Amino acid sequence: MKDSIRIGSLRGVALRAHWSVPLIMFLLAYGLASRTLPGYAPGLAPVVYAVAGVVGALLLLVSLVVHEAAHALTARRAGIPVRDVTLWALGGMTRMDRPTTARAAFTVAVSGPLASLVLGGAAIGGAAGLDAALGWRIPVAVLGWLGGTNLLLGVFNLLPAAPLDGGRVLQALLWWRTRDRERAQRAAGRSGQVVGMALAVMGWLAFVRGVSGGLWLVVIGVFVAVTAAAERRWAELFTALRGVRVAEAMTSPVVTGPDWLTVDRFLSEVAAQAGHSVLPLLDFEGHAGGVVRLRRLAAVPSGQRESLRARDMANPLSQCTLAAPDELLISVLERLGSGGGLPILVMDGGRLGGIVTAHDIDRLARRDTLGPDRGAAPPAGDVGRPGIDA
Repeated sequence: MKDSIRIGSLRGVALRAHWSVPLIMFLLAYGLASRTLPGYAPGLAPVVYAVAGVVGALLLLVSLVVHEAAHALTARRAGIPVRDVTLWALGGMTRMDRPTTARAAFTVAVSGPLASLVLGGAAIGGAAGLDAALGWRIPVAVLGWLGGTNLLLGVFNLLPAAPLDGGRVLQALLWWRTRDRERAQRAAGRSGQVVGMALAVMGWLAFVRGVSGGLWLVVIGVFVAVTAAAERRWAELFTALRGVRVAEAMTSPVVTGPDWLTVDRFLSEVAAQAGHSVLPLLDFEGHAGGVVRLRRLAAVPSGQRESLRARDMANPLSQCTLAAPDELLISVLERLGSGGGLPILVMDGGRLGGIVTAHDIDRLARRDTLGPDRGAAPPAGDVGRPGIDA
């Protein structure tokens, strides 16, 4: 996920945090300190509530890490490569390769909610024991809130709606029954759209009746519905492009530009005639050096256009998505999340042989001659497992 920084690791898996994490932690701590704790244990000093609120928010953050760690470690035990874990305002996302079996998909999906349910039960049990033994109101209140929140997260994440964990469970079960991964993903996506819109409507009705927290449910519901629709379209794209090779999708010959030209000359001599928004760059020897976006060149101040060269503003080849002509297009598309995105540069014998753009992919996906029986299913690749765990 963009705009995130690395904050640690989980047994070799990078742990990252989005900029929204401190914001949501502040809101949780403020809610605990200003409403929840004073309501349960009134009459204490404000600093006590503030410190307890911060502790409670941090413990919930740890709970989210445990939830995502359960996904990541379960995936690794199943032989699924895991790239990283990112925490953000609505929970967490574990980036991993696609599970190769329905059983592996099921165990990975269900591990997170189970971890949350176990944590919730342990926290509530700890609160009850502490209350009976010592009667400390603030620690009991924090543990009770933490336990209830984790139980709510565990149950909520088991709703049968992609991208929630319950949607992944549903997809795995349908995959096991139908032996068709994309069909199962489409069904989970449809379920996610229905559940997401239902949550949004429920949240809005609660808000108009005076429950301010209803707006939060609206945000979550819209996110679920939009993400589910995207996953459904992705599954439809997989079905349409099944068996298609990169060579069938690429545009060749490729319109390129010399990387040694200044920005000013590139815009006037190349961009004006190219008719494309993104151009691959070639060096003096004809080797591809990266891609440049004309919008980025146009944003260069006029005073710097004669000193900067096109290659200075380009994405280098190391940050581009590369493919061979005989690769399955779907397997390349699955790598986009960990690479440079579109366009795809097609390298043939060390030379740039073609380019695949979003227009090329859309053209192939719409071709009437393509169908689900065109070829074998593609190999697994990098995918994200977004979830709402907060």
